[in-house]
Amino acid sequence: MAIVTGIAGAVLILSDLVGYAAIYAGFIPARIGDAFPLLDQSDLLPVWLTPFSATLVHASFFHLGFNLLMLGYTGMSAERALGAKGIAALYLVGAIGAAAAQWAIDPVSASPMIGASGAISAIVGAYSVLYSRNRTRAVGPFSAQVVQGAWLIAAWTAINLLVTYVSAGTDMPVAGAAHVGGFVVGVILARPLMRWHWRRA
Repeated sequence: MAIVTGIAGAVLILSDLVGYAAIYAGFIPARIGDAFPLLDQSDLLPVWLTPFSATLVHASFFHLGFNLLMLGYTGMSAERALGAKGIAALYLVGAIGAAAAQWAIDPVSASPMIGASGAISAIVGAYSVLYSRNRTRAVGPFSAQVVQGAWLIAAWTAINLLVTYVSAGTDMPVAGAAHVGGFVVGVILARPLMRWHWRRA
């Protein structure tokens, strides 16, 4: 994942094709349904592919480098618990979750969502669940695992609300909803994927 993402991102940046790729392969919420009927979609990737293709397009080397750094830092540890297939599945489902969250908050947006940070957020979410040192307690009918997940999601949401607010109006606005959507996927799937991996081992 990291190699393909890095090569694709670097080639597009060096070729000055990011703008074209963002339209062609980025996830555009308005393409779902008839929210953006004026857009000629015949020359674009099918919309169902764009949650995945968008992960290969990055706005700058800073954008690409930061995402690869996060993927490397959390991905290697998470892979030890989930296995290579588990990480790949989590990354792909995280990309879908990120796109779904971005669509949910603004389904008529014509702004392309690009970058792998939503998918990587799923891995960050799984990493947070699997390697968290803070032990939570059950609260009423909610198990300790549910409480832990809720706290992690709340913290990640707060961080991304702040980052989204700060980046609004800049050259590189952050798709905070996509980050949260991916993270939620990681929190939910971390333990099931770990059990699946070790049953197969």
